[in-house]
Amino acid sequence: MRTRGGILVANIIAGLALGYTVANIGFADYAELNRMFTFQDLRMFLAFAGAVAIIVVVFAVLRVRRTAGRIHAGVIPGAVLFGTGWAISGGCPAIPIVQVASGYLPALVTIAGIVVGIRLCRWANTRYFHLDSGSCER
Repeated sequence: MRTRGGILVANIIAGLALGYTVANIGFADYAELNRMFTFQDLRMFLAFAGAVAIIVVVFAVLRVRRTAGRIHAGVIPGAVLFGTGWAISGGCPAIPIVQVASGYLPALVTIAGIVVGIRLCRWANTRYFHLDSGSCER
């Protein structure tokens, strides 16, 4: 399955499985995400914390190290902006796709915002900041 078509099919199957799982455990539900961000229900927050703990252990076992020079001045403001957008819209970039597939059409506005935000970021970085974007631009 090393052909381009085989890899595409594998990615589609993995994406559908992830979307199904995310939708069924409530991660695509705006109300559920809102309860997490307002600390009304810690179930999803603890799920995220558990995922981070697991990946930290996996990275330690595999001896994954941070690549030098990958963090720059735009990382912290970008992370804050990303988190703020997630809290307002009810989803990281993958969640609105799951929401649209589940019939929640207002997520199309979030997808449009993501596209506009990426284009504005690229424009501002090219014009003003000139920060290394690492692998994100390739």
